[in-house]
Amino acid sequence: MEAASIAHAGHGEHHGPPPAHKSSRVDPQLLGMLLFIISEVMVFGAFFTAYFFIRVANGDPWPATHTQLPVLPTFFNTLILVSSSFTMHWAQTAIKKGNRLALKAGILTTFLLGCTFLFLQINEYANIGFAPQDHAQGTIFYSLTGLHGAHVTIGLILLLFVTIRAFRGHYSSEEHRGVEIPGIYWHFVDVMWIIVYATVYLI
Repeated sequence: MEAASIAHAGHGEHHGPPPAHKSSRVDPQLLGMLLFIISEVMVFGAFFTAYFFIRVANGDPWPATHTQLPVLPTFFNTLILVSSSFTMHWAQTAIKKGNRLALKAGILTTFLLGCTFLFLQINEYANIGFAPQDHAQGTIFYSLTGLHGAHVTIGLILLLFVTIRAFRGHYSSEEHRGVEIPGIYWHFVDVMWIIVYATVYLI
């Protein structure tokens, strides 16, 4: 009897590594995006450190002498990008309610607004009148705005895939993670630009 009990206990033992722990509170895709955003904030932080070193530690003028930043045109460009956050939110809310038509309209509008912002940013570079190698201020200006422009480009690629899938009917009120995760990234891009614009163009 005792031997049978021992044998039965032996059969119930778990061999090998324990099963992987999965938190029920945080979706892995969401967690991955949040960790990625945190790492990108650190990258921006490094460039902001250089910016403040020039202005505070060195006391150099900003922008550099005999240069001028297009504050007003960039303000309107900022409004375009901020508007895209509202259309992105509209698309996210729509698909959660099962409204695929509003999803298509919202995500396509967001993509077009993002493209407009990037086009105007490139046009600003072409007409601003100084290059990155002209002075330290120029280097920091192009580094910060260019880094953000690279993030906008990545966001537009994600939005393009979301737009294509939306028009193919891939999302529903039950399955919309593919809209939500890129949406979080796009909101991050918009918030980051507000910080860049306020710091570089206004302060």
